[in-house]
Amino acid sequence: MGGMNNPFPMAPTQAPDYRSGVAPLVFTEAAARKVHELIEEEGNPGLKLRVYISGGGCSGFQYGFTFDEDQAEDDLAISREGVTLVVDPLSLQYLTGAEIDYAESFSGSQFVIRNPNAKTTCGCGSSFSA
Repeated sequence: MGGMNNPFPMAPTQAPDYRSGVAPLVFTEAAARKVHELIEEEGNPGLKLRVYISGGGCSGFQYGFTFDEDQAEDDLAISREGVTLVVDPLSLQYLTGAEIDYAESFSGSQFVIRNPNAKTTCGCGSSFSA
């Protein structure tokens, strides 16, 4: 169990070893194509999609997406379709085995995270409990 200052008290005690060459999460072709399209609209080819976990949301944790020019040395980086997805080590503990996808439907289009570590998720799909 983490200390009181740890926003992720249920985090595994050891970070996953993702330097083995096997990606610990899936960045789908559909998601990569959409990221590529959005980066082209921004006009900054140095942008990367950062996926992260933060405390909050109706289920305890929430997913976040942002564009970032920076990549820390210990970030996981997955490149596909000419774009890069980055995840910090703490967030990766909650995302190992997850799939980052982009889904289009009649009700709208959005990035989707299918996370096998989520015990419960909210109806909107943007928060979960671990």
